[in-house]
Parts: sequence; C-alpha cells; structure tokens
Amino acid sequence: MTEPLDATDRKILRALQENDSISTTELAAKVGLSQAPCWRRVKRLEDEGVIRKRAALLDRESVGLPVLIFTTVRLATHGGRALQEFEDAIRGFPEVIECYKLMGAADHVLKIVAPSIEAYEKFFREKLSQLPALREANSAIALSEVKCTTALPI
Repeated sequence: MTEPLDATDRKILRALQENDSISTTELAAKVGLSQAPCWRRVKRLEDEGVIRKRAALLDRESVGLPVLIFTTVRLATHGGRALQEFEDAIRGFPEVIECYKLMGAADHVLKIVAPSIEAYEKFFREKLSQLPALREANSAIALSEVKCTTALPI
C-alpha cells in the first residue's frame, strides 16, 4: 500500500464490509464525500490491494452445507516438495474453505464444510487421508456458531 489509511478510507472500508452492494452515491453520502472523490478512493483501495475482492457471502446451511469441521494436520515431512504438494492438493479440495499454516503442535488447520457427517467421512477417507505428506489429522465438528464475521476491526 502506498498511502496510509486515513479516517475517510476507514469509513469507506467499514461501510463496504457492512454492505458491498451500496451504490457509490450512497457510500459517498455515508462517509461525507461527493461521488467522484469517493469513487477515486474506492478505486485506489482496490488498486492497492486493500480491497482484495468483492463477493456475496452465502449461508452455508441454506446451500446444503450444515456440517462445519475444523481439522488440525501434522505433516510427516516439511520438505519443500512435499509441503508444496500438500498445499496444492488442499487448494484443490472445494470442501476446504480455509487453510492456515501454523506455528506450534499442528502444521495446518483446515476449515471444512460438508452436507453431512457421512460426506465428511468420505472426504476424509478418499481425499485428505490419502495425501502422502499427511502424518496425523484431528477433526472437531462445530456444534454451533457463536461468532462468524468477515469484517475486520478497522
């Protein structure tokens, strides 16, 4: 990012996190700018990568994916090729909606969605457990959602 975020940039980002489909006119009024300067700021934030992407947030249960699983993974080896192959395979699994490399007892944590426990078991048996670098996986099924947000505290 070339320019630091000022108070108006932060207002714009908070408003867009709340409702990305807001019109530029509405956004400008909400943050106290006229339309053209507001549009230029949004464009700059996009060009600089502060706004990475715009997307609709779906309710996973409404689209038939009520089961949410968190799986911690330990790898057998951390060598370059094995690690790269593992991460490439994870990127290719649509069931895995998030994956983070960790420091600590586990090497990665995966956030996985499935239509049922049986579907997750099939995914685990046929895909995840078949990865050559995988040494150990521990899964926990989420019972309920306490907090889920994509909004960053800016």
